[in-house]
Amino acid sequence: MAATEKIVRCPRCGGDSVFAPSNRYRPFCSDRCKNLDLGAWASEAFRVPTEAPPEDVAFGDPKMQ
Repeated sequence: MAATEKIVRCPRCGGDSVFAPSNRYRPFCSDRCKNLDLGAWASEAFRVPTEAPPEDVAFGDPKMQ
C-alpha cells in the first residue's frame, strides 16, 4: 500500500476499503458492494423522508389556484 492510500469503511458492508486510484470501486471495497448500492438507489430504497401535505391545504403551483 502506498503512502497516499487511505483505508476507509465501505459504505455498503462496513469492511475495509482502499480509498485511492488503485481501487476502481472506491469508496466501495468491491464490485459486489458497488452494485448492491446501485441496486438500492435504482429501487428507490434510499429516500429523503417527507411529510405529506395536510388534506385541507391546497398544494401545487399557487398561480394555478
